[in-house]
Amino acid sequence: MKYMLLIHQGVAPTPRSPEEWERLSEDEQKAVYSAYQTINETPGVSPGLQLAPPEAATTVRVQDGRTLTTDRPFVETKEALGGYFLYEADDLDSAIELASQVPAARMGGAVEVRPIVER
Repeated sequence: MKYMLLIHQGVAPTPRSPEEWERLSEDEQKAVYSAYQTINETPGVSPGLQLAPPEAATTVRVQDGRTLTTDRPFVETKEALGGYFLYEADDLDSAIELASQVPAARMGGAVEVRPIVER
């Protein structure tokens, strides 16, 4: 089964938020980088990409045949996606185990595990 692991950053510090990131010790920063590297090297993982910050997003809607755009995401910034992984696993429990290793999941964010529908 294939799963998408959607990383919701929440309040998890990232290198692109310097104030929060700098509050982490050098060892904590290295641990975050190491955890993501380990996940990327896990068999069955197709590394995803980090997304630009929510401020860079444009939300698109079509109403009455007109395309409407809004700067920033529709959701609250604290809920915005920060990145993703694709993971081919034997079962949901394996995907949950991998999701629990994503630093954001334990640092104020969350990881949504969603099965991919294959046709």
